[in-house]
Amino acid sequence: MEKFFRDLSSRIFPDSGPFSNSAVHVLLVLVLAVVAWWVLNVVVGRLRKKYGDRPLFRKHEGFLLLVKRAGRYLILVLVGAGLLKLFRAPLAEKVFLGIMILLFCNVARSIVDILISYLESTIVTRTRNKVDDVLLDLTKKFSGIIIYATGVVLALDALGFNIMPFVAGAGVAGIAIGFAAKDTLSNLIAGVLLIIDRPFEMGDRIEIWTAPKNSATWGDVIDIGLRATKIRTTDNIVVVIPNNEIMKRDIINYTTITKEIRVRIPIGIAYDADTQKAKDLIRDVALELDWVMRDPPPRVVVRNFGESSVDLQARVWIGDPRRRMDTISHVTDRIKTVFQEEGIEIPYPKRDIYIKQETS
Repeated sequence: MEKFFRDLSSRIFPDSGPFSNSAVHVLLVLVLAVVAWWVLNVVVGRLRKKYGDRPLFRKHEGFLLLVKRAGRYLILVLVGAGLLKLFRAPLAEKVFLGIMILLFCNVARSIVDILISYLESTIVTRTRNKVDDVLLDLTKKFSGIIIYATGVVLALDALGFNIMPFVAGAGVAGIAIGFAAKDTLSNLIAGVLLIIDRPFEMGDRIEIWTAPKNSATWGDVIDIGLRATKIRTTDNIVVVIPNNEIMKRDIINYTTITKEIRVRIPIGIAYDADTQKAKDLIRDVALELDWVMRDPPPRVVVRNFGESSVDLQARVWIGDPRRRMDTISHVTDRIKTVFQEEGIEIPYPKRDIYIKQETS
């Protein structure tokens, strides 16, 4: 930059002395700074007129002001560096660059905060889970730390300090922390993957593979956190499952696409029973329930010929997956009563024992 100004001034004032050359250099720097300042104002003004009605600029009017401030800081950096080089002040130049780097960090932090606020207003409000809320909140907090830490390192480097020991120490500390908190980090990464994949939402009913013994094996998702997911079973027991365990398993979601599910109920009848009559009775019993869908209607099929029974299966569509166990319980209970009234036997395993007596 110094060579540029000296060449430019020597062409304009070829016969000027050393003092006048320095004055000309300073004048050229100031003139170019004024021109750049004017161009920056014109560009930002046109951006405001052209894109001012966009949601980002309409909700956050200070965004363009921050862009203008960043441009002004850049002009000040160039002007200050040029003037300090002309006056041969390396120490002042280093201090000036360090201060300007910290000012840039302040502007960058403000811009990041506005962008995160815009994401919160456009994305978070459209989702029901809390994972993206927590993630954006953590990003807002840690982004400032990262920006300012990077700015301090760059400012120290501009002042001439050796920053490699600090970088090496930070790297070793990061590795140590990573090993100490690997399970927590694994859950955090799994939580981020849950945000991207979205295998379930708040309120979905899913299968639980870690339920306590002799308790319900499915429940509703009541909270999705970065570390773990909370599920309330039909026994009103809250099961907290780490996110990395969820990502390792098959996730069975009963309500992700639609609330309509099909329930299969096994029923056995004797070989000498009237199969068609049994099918009709089972369909009639299923239709006694209000939540059983009429379209498609209940179906009963022969699944297998067992050792002591003809194995039937009732296939019933219901409009509320949370009534699945109610459906199975009602149909099974009523079928036993109706079959007894209609003379249809529900078989059980039988063994015929023959005693053979031999005479001497």
